[in-house]
Amino acid sequence: MSPSRQGRGLRRLVVTLVVLVVLVVAVDRIAAVVAQNQLASMAQKEAAKYQVRSADTSVKIGGFGFLPQLINQHFSKVTLTMGKPAFSRVPGEKLTVDMSNVHVPRSLLFQQSGTVTVGTTNMQVRMSPRELGRLAVKTTGLAGLSMVAEGGKLHAKLASNGINLDVPIEPQLQNGKIAITLGQLSGSIPPAIADGLKNKLASGIELPQLPYNAQLTQVSIQDNAVVLDATVKDLSFTR
Repeated sequence: MSPSRQGRGLRRLVVTLVVLVVLVVAVDRIAAVVAQNQLASMAQKEAAKYQVRSADTSVKIGGFGFLPQLINQHFSKVTLTMGKPAFSRVPGEKLTVDMSNVHVPRSLLFQQSGTVTVGTTNMQVRMSPRELGRLAVKTTGLAGLSMVAEGGKLHAKLASNGINLDVPIEPQLQNGKIAITLGQLSGSIPPAIADGLKNKLASGIELPQLPYNAQLTQVSIQDNAVVLDATVKDLSFTR
């Protein structure tokens, strides 16, 4: 065989391999998108059972290569994101669910029935201090109470009966509620008002139920938002 024919044959082989790689990658991505949409739909349906709605729900399947993971029916990491979720009509900013060791039946890719099971599930909910303040008013009955975040710190403000106070506060998780510890109050605040505010906020703020029966593990302030961390046991989605 002449060198020119050998060169043409090699080029054809390279082109064929490149085309095959492109096709495999394209099929992998298309299949991943289909599966992600299926999982997002299932997760949204399950969340609705807990009176949770969102402006949008998306799923991202992690790990290296979708098809190899699909063949094994096991995904190392799946991330669920809900934009502007509402928990029993209480608005949030964002909900993120990180799932690992996820079993996904191949049948779901073809829109057949099946059950997704998750090994480990961690949830994070972001909400504005304003909404936490509204929940505090609802729980404590303290009209005129509001909450803001300034410089990464949470502050409680109260304007009632001629009293105006602005005090730094520390949220802590206590028996499934958010208990609030007040910082140093001004000496001009009447003791009865100061004690009443401390006691009511320390008793804990009732939170709406989180989806998937998630259990709170921590509350913190990040980027001037209230962040709730939670875990979910034995999470599953069924179609």
